Amino acid sequence: MQVSGKSMEPALENGELVVIKKTTKIKQGDIIGFYYQSKILVKRVIGTAGDYIDIDEDGNVYVNGEKLDEPYAIKKDLGECDIDFPYQVPDNRYFVMGDHRSTSIDSRSSVIGSIEKDQITGKILLRIWPLKHISLVH
Repeated sequence: MQVSGKSMEPALENGELVVIKKTTKIKQGDIIGFYYQSKILVKRVIGTAGDYIDIDEDGNVYVNGEKLDEPYAIKKDLGECDIDFPYQVPDNRYFVMGDHRSTSIDSRSSVIGSIEKDQITGKILLRIWPLKHISLVH
């Protein structure tokens, strides 16, 4: 799959090719692909079913009351957000966010919301293009 857009920078950049592995073993921190309006979007899993997500005005993310260490996030930002916090992730769903918080449209917006298991295409495992950037994806 080819990455389109800047919402996952710096982990994944526009135009890079990645390999997605179909799996049902999705956990916090994984980067996943999922169907949304006939497209596949790529975002990072922040919370799973039952987790309480909270984001403060500075963009710090808390899961079940614990602040996430997010070295992958470019700039912490509340971004496009129209949901109320704390937010509990419903059963069989995932709360996802892009790493480039100010540009990403993700679970913070009711337009996308939390992702159903059936929407997930798989977990991003490997960046294969450009060749100089071949690596496992974290």
